[in-house]
Amino acid sequence: MTSLLILEQCLNGLQFGLMLFLLAAGLTLVFGIMDLINLAHGSLYMLGAYLVATLTQASGNFLLGAALGIAATAVIGMALEVLILRGLYQRDHLSQVLATFALILISNETTRTLWGVQPLQLNVPAWLSGSVELLPGLGYSAFRLAIIVVGLAVAALLYLVITRTRIGMLIRAGASNRPMATAMGTDIKRLFTAVFGAGAALCALAGAMLGPLLAVQVGMGENILILAFVTVVIGGIGSIRGAFVGALLVGVVDTFGRAFMPTLLRHALSPAFADAAGPSLAAISIYLLMVAVLFWKPRGLFPVGA
Repeated sequence: MTSLLILEQCLNGLQFGLMLFLLAAGLTLVFGIMDLINLAHGSLYMLGAYLVATLTQASGNFLLGAALGIAATAVIGMALEVLILRGLYQRDHLSQVLATFALILISNETTRTLWGVQPLQLNVPAWLSGSVELLPGLGYSAFRLAIIVVGLAVAALLYLVITRTRIGMLIRAGASNRPMATAMGTDIKRLFTAVFGAGAALCALAGAMLGPLLAVQVGMGENILILAFVTVVIGGIGSIRGAFVGALLVGVVDTFGRAFMPTLLRHALSPAFADAAGPSLAAISIYLLMVAVLFWKPRGLFPVGA
């Protein structure tokens, strides 16, 4: 029974880590290439979840609603980059933080105005609502397995795009040496817009996959944005490989901490105190992981240009 529980938590950690990767991949590309600290990245995740939920309810089809919501979020992200964020590239990081924090407030209030204060319902598709028996005695949610498959497929696709295509070469060149990439004829403005749109689409995909598991509500992007930043710092800014490894580490540490920390504390503390302190210590463990990685490798596990 214990081994089955550990295996189940490994799958939960993998699922959560892959969803973090979808957020962290776009965030690390934007930061690594554009040198832009975008605190509004979580707002795109929230907006994507709302659009997917709304379009799914309107169409009655989860896949169609997800596809339309992801495309709409990508378009909104590109418009945001062209109209607002493009003017921040030459500003210092403090100006970027203040401006994108203002975008968080604007996004939350706009979302509250359009959809109201009550959480929006996004149901698991009927054809993924059951469970799959992976091993005797171990049944696992079909939807969570689908999240793992989608996350791994997106990770593989991103790896191929970044390492095997011309656009990937331009992205790597822009992340490593933007002035030289510009001197070689790269249209940096168009590249920035495309990268930001791709990051917004990944946010919306994460919102579509996590929406049925979590509440689709105003402010849902802030907490997960913090984890995405921790993932980027652990993996190395600008590194897709680092974002992938960092996301899996954070996902597994967070999941195992929440699942087993209260049980471990019960051996030394009262059950009531262990149950109260366990989740807090589990949350702290992620930041302890970040501190340990930065102490060992100050630029992250896989820094660009290393």
